[in-house]
Amino acid sequence: MTKAPSKLPPMSAVRVFEAAARHQSFTRAAEELGMTQAAVSYQIKMLEDRVGAPLFVRMPRQVTLTARGQQLAPAVTEAFNALRAAFAGVEEAVQSVLSVTTLSTFASNWLIPRLGRFQQLFPNIAVQISVASQVVDFAQSEFDLGIRSGSGEWPGLEAHLLFPNHFTPVCSPDLIRGAELKEPVDILKFPIISPSDPWWKDWFTAAGMPDVDLSRRLDNSLGVQQFEGMAAIAGQGFALINPCFFPADLAAGRLVQPFSLMATSGRGYWLVYPKARRRSPKIEAFRDWILSEVAGDAERGPLVSHMKTGA
Repeated sequence: MTKAPSKLPPMSAVRVFEAAARHQSFTRAAEELGMTQAAVSYQIKMLEDRVGAPLFVRMPRQVTLTARGQQLAPAVTEAFNALRAAFAGVEEAVQSVLSVTTLSTFASNWLIPRLGRFQQLFPNIAVQISVASQVVDFAQSEFDLGIRSGSGEWPGLEAHLLFPNHFTPVCSPDLIRGAELKEPVDILKFPIISPSDPWWKDWFTAAGMPDVDLSRRLDNSLGVQQFEGMAAIAGQGFALINPCFFPADLAAGRLVQPFSLMATSGRGYWLVYPKARRRSPKIEAFRDWILSEVAGDAERGPLVSHMKTGA
């Protein structure tokens, strides 16, 4: 018959014993553990009662291990050293990898092209990017931080606004070459990419045309701005995009913005992370870096390409 293993004594008492045995002093053990000397003495007495023998010889200004204490101390010290090494290894691994959950277009068109600058500043932090359209529950995942679109109000999360969700129609210059585009209504003469997107109604309403109906248009929805912008560059029609995601294409003239009107959904793109982890060095590093990138973009101003139309 297998003998049942003996129950371990309270770990709080074992922890105190390890420190006291290492220092050969209740006073120094108390200082290390942030306890009173009386509390250390109590924990040692409780452990001695559990073992059934004294573990220390008490003298006026010091303590020494008894024979039983000397028998126990090496195994306890070895176990705590193994625990310290294990936790140090986990902490090092945790602090050296930064896991980011983000949206597809934000990742491909804004974040990833800039990550090299973060890696130069923090070469010891590896960044892992995961794209998801669903809202991640940080309490149930190992993600450190995320990029979300919304109002900035998520319980338990710190939220920093990166930039508002402004949007405007853009297209390839070839699509409208030689055409007359004098008023926003003229866009309706051309193919519309993702006409079921509710932002189209918001933009036309902002342009003074709340009754525009795109429901009879072929619903060639592409799902994300990244694909819609690519389709617009290819000349497939007008796409509704946030210029922050296509600065190079607008600056180079691959995309043009016929009208300066920008509409907004009242939402924005936010950096978020759990409030409980806001002191994490890697989170602080990424937060400060990404906010500096956003500030730099704001200083440089929008890079847009307008095109004169007409014969």
